[in-house]
Amino acid sequence: PMLFILLFYFTIRFHLIPRLSSIVPESCLLIVVGLLVGGLMKLVGEIPPVLESKIFFLYLLPPIILDAGYFLPIRQFTENLGTILMFAVVGTLWNAFFVGGLLYGVCQLEGHRLVTVDLLSCLLFGSIISAVDPVAVLAVFEEIHINELLHILVFGESLLNDAVTVVLYHLFEEYSSVGSITVMDVFLGIVCFLVVSLGGIVVGAIYGILAAFTSRFTSHTRVIEPLFVFVYSYMAYLSAEVFHLSGIMALIACGAVMRPYVEANISHKSHTTIKYFLKMWSSVSDTLIFIFLGVSTVAGPHEWNWTFVMATLIFCLVARVLGVVGLTFVINKFRIVKLTSKDQFIIAYGGLRGAIAFSLVYLLKTEHFPMRNMFLTAIITVIFFTVFVQGMTIRPLVDLLAVKKKQETKRSINEEIHTQFLDHLLTGIEDICGHYGHHHWKDKLNRFNKKYVKKCLIAGERSKEPQLIAFYHKMEMKQAIELVESGGGAKFPSALPSTVSMQNIQPKKPPQDRALPQLSKAREEEIRKILRTNLQRTRQRLRSYNRHTLVADPYEDGWNEILIKRKKMKELEKKSKASKEEEGGLTMKVPSPTNQRKDKTADEDNDKEPQQRLMRCLSDPGPTAEEEDEDEAFLP
Repeated sequence: PMLFILLFYFTIRFHLIPRLSSIVPESCLLIVVGLLVGGLMKLVGEIPPVLESKIFFLYLLPPIILDAGYFLPIRQFTENLGTILMFAVVGTLWNAFFVGGLLYGVCQLEGHRLVTVDLLSCLLFGSIISAVDPVAVLAVFEEIHINELLHILVFGESLLNDAVTVVLYHLFEEYSSVGSITVMDVFLGIVCFLVVSLGGIVVGAIYGILAAFTSRFTSHTRVIEPLFVFVYSYMAYLSAEVFHLSGIMALIACGAVMRPYVEANISHKSHTTIKYFLKMWSSVSDTLIFIFLGVSTVAGPHEWNWTFVMATLIFCLVARVLGVVGLTFVINKFRIVKLTSKDQFIIAYGGLRGAIAFSLVYLLKTEHFPMRNMFLTAIITVIFFTVFVQGMTIRPLVDLLAVKKKQETKRSINEEIHTQFLDHLLTGIEDICGHYGHHHWKDKLNRFNKKYVKKCLIAGERSKEPQLIAFYHKMEMKQAIELVESGGGAKFPSALPSTVSMQNIQPKKPPQDRALPQLSKAREEEIRKILRTNLQRTRQRLRSYNRHTLVADPYEDGWNEILIKRKKMKELEKKSKASKEEEGGLTMKVPSPTNQRKDKTADEDNDKEPQQRLMRCLSDPGPTAEEEDEDEAFLP
């Protein structure tokens, strides 16, 4: 207990010294504390504890991944999903085979001390050391406040490369015990990767839907609402691990699926509880992981080999740089917003390793891998280099290169309206062009979610609430809480005016001769109903433009026949007049009154034609209310 009290005291003092916290990341401080604790235990004669893999994977890792998945920025993640998958899948495979292959060559050249290390063992070690660690990335990137694009690229890669790492780890572990590989084994390995990754996502999505459905019936027991979120998430992780699927993918999918529906059902107090408990839980796990890394470094068995350790460190850095540069060259051909050379440098430099690699190596059995202690020493060296050297120098490099940082701005109704407008505009452009792109399928998913899923998972009228109204309520609640927390003796009237409009308006004293109108609750509810039904009208479903499938005007054929008949009558009259003039010579004919009336009626018909068409356009009732309900926006 005294050790933890001293630890928290040093952590608080660390954050109270701005100069020190701006130079040294908190993860470095925690590793140093772990080294000191392990050294003191060695001096006293006690055996320092080692970070066991079961404790790490079952108790320390899930809170960090759940916190990241629950508060994952879905829009930035989905818009950059292709780039993230390229770095996570192709980049991890490249690093694993590049590092493993070159290390096998070094072991063959070095001499008799490393000749016993075979190719499969080197590839297994390469697959473990090649994966970017999400815990280390979160610990460093959240302190330097990098921009959203670079943060989601590096952090998304660290989350999604878990499936590749798990599959390669188990495959090479099995191949090492068997000793031979066939073409069928390679094919089964590819199938295994798809099953592990997609299976983890499916398991997480199922538990996320169950959590959202359960939260629909908790309106009378608000106290247990946060409990369902934590229990279902942990069950998703355990279920995936039982079937040897990706537990990290399951937690991410569960958190991302449940959040929009759970937040629509639970109370604001439950939402606050979930938010701060997840942050506290993940922070404690993060602290314990880095401390145990330091303690395990002192306690763990080591076997130092200069050639192997230095070759591992150099090959990891070279493979990361080559992989990022090569993949970015391919990715920029398909991206609208290109990744610059500065972005590529930060992505390559931010490939940190952490406790996941340490725990995977610790799981290896000595009878199958006699060089396990040397692998453990090499991985600890790489972890310390990436966390201390790269973690401490990335902030000065970001400032030196003038890389864009994250802007802490509050979202407004104006920004939300323009975002939805651009989404609808791009979807309409794709529909007109007949191109089924990202926005087309996103619109299809939103419509399906609005029409079927939300009615099953969200209770009450919130399932039919447009996105702008929901966003308005969220901002209203947030600003009201900030106003209460700021104090100042603020008193709220029975009917609160819109706090969104108060955001950019300075309080002014009203004139003495004018009184501000007071709205009753009934009038305010009436205005809210009007806004819900009329504020947001999304575009109607239109067919793609095709000149062969244009809808014909029902009046158009009748008017065409009339015009053709009138044209024929005029031609006959001209022919008859010409024939009479040829017979009778040049004679003056007085126009008869009947001809004048015919001409007059024809002119009136010509004047009435555009008016009738205009009246038809104005009298068109337009789409029905059912069609408009189907086209309402998606509430994320």
